[in-house]
Amino acid sequence: MSDEILLKRISMDPGTMVGKPVIRGTRLTVEYILNLLAHGDESADILKEYPDLSAEDIQACLLFAALSLESTTFMPLAKEAG
Repeated sequence: MSDEILLKRISMDPGTMVGKPVIRGTRLTVEYILNLLAHGDESADILKEYPDLSAEDIQACLLFAALSLESTTFMPLAKEAG
């Protein structure tokens, strides 16, 4: 599936979840889905909990995050010991 088609699954509207990116047609934020994945939930677990979602919705969240970070410069939070 192309990036363009996947990204159509993500929407941002100031009237929905304060404008955070959400899976279109839901109030589930990209941030929330990524947080579930980061804390060990698997896609299958998320899809079982939210049966209206599809695997492509989760892929879209990952793609959105990857593209959002593409042009971001990170500064170290703390100097490494050594």
